[in-house]
Amino acid sequence: MQLGIIGLGKMGGNMARRILRGGLGVSVFDRNAPKIKTLAEAGAKGAASLDELVKGLSAPRAVWIMLPAGKPVDDTVAKLKGLLEKGDIIIDGGNSHYIDDVRRAGDLAGTGIYYVDAGVSGGIWGLEEGYCMMLGGPREAFDMLSPYLKALAPAGGYLHCGPSGAGHFVKMVHNGIEYGLMSAYAEGFSLLEASEYSKDFDFASIAKLWNTGSVVRSWLLELAQRAFEEDGKLAGVEGYVEDSGEGRWTLQYAVESGTPAPVIAASLFSRFTSRGKSDFAFRLEAALRKQFGGHAIKTAAGDGGKA
Repeated sequence: MQLGIIGLGKMGGNMARRILRGGLGVSVFDRNAPKIKTLAEAGAKGAASLDELVKGLSAPRAVWIMLPAGKPVDDTVAKLKGLLEKGDIIIDGGNSHYIDDVRRAGDLAGTGIYYVDAGVSGGIWGLEEGYCMMLGGPREAFDMLSPYLKALAPAGGYLHCGPSGAGHFVKMVHNGIEYGLMSAYAEGFSLLEASEYSKDFDFASIAKLWNTGSVVRSWLLELAQRAFEEDGKLAGVEGYVEDSGEGRWTLQYAVESGTPAPVIAASLFSRFTSRGKSDFAFRLEAALRKQFGGHAIKTAAGDGGKA
């Protein structure tokens, strides 16, 4: 099997690099030609079009899509449907809604082309640390992809979660939990900042302390430490916290299934609130999104992009 990656952004490009580091070949395509050139110089096989990408792969072929959810993925799947053959695999590794995965898998069912939905977590740190991957779709396709999954993930860092849609469903809930965790840390440090002791507090040191044996230790707290080391009171960050969709989808499912999720709900609504003011808690949430995902932030001077 040979693998091609479409979309060489913050995640796709680094995934290609990690595959190369694992000793496997990979072909790449992006609308941005310089990105293709950079990966080709690193050892990947560059392609100038989808057609060229597919023709350059030996059957059975696997094409991994790393594009924004929605129409970009739908359009790409539609094009690949006409280029691939029975036994080939399409993987959507972006943050798609699991309902879209079920629809796409159904559309491809008569072609013999496998469709796999892959929820990928790891952000800009995935190149070095590996990517946690939650996959849905036919088990045989998952097994075929195993060499690449092993190269991309840390030990034990990937799982076949179930049929079509299961991978992105698990990733959706994962991101809903992430919302709640980020809000809890943000509120806690906001309380510290509001206290009479604030002028004596070194927030980076407190974050480091809590990560040393404490029950609240986590990677997010490590990233909070890093953010405070870069800007002790986050004075250069505007507390505008964007949401990328998964939190909303998680809540929609909670409503549809009648499953209580008050913490996730409160954290999503808190992000909405952040867009009207910039207090300390929201500044930390914005800084955390930058730390784990490389998301742009609005600076206090207003010259940044949406987080």
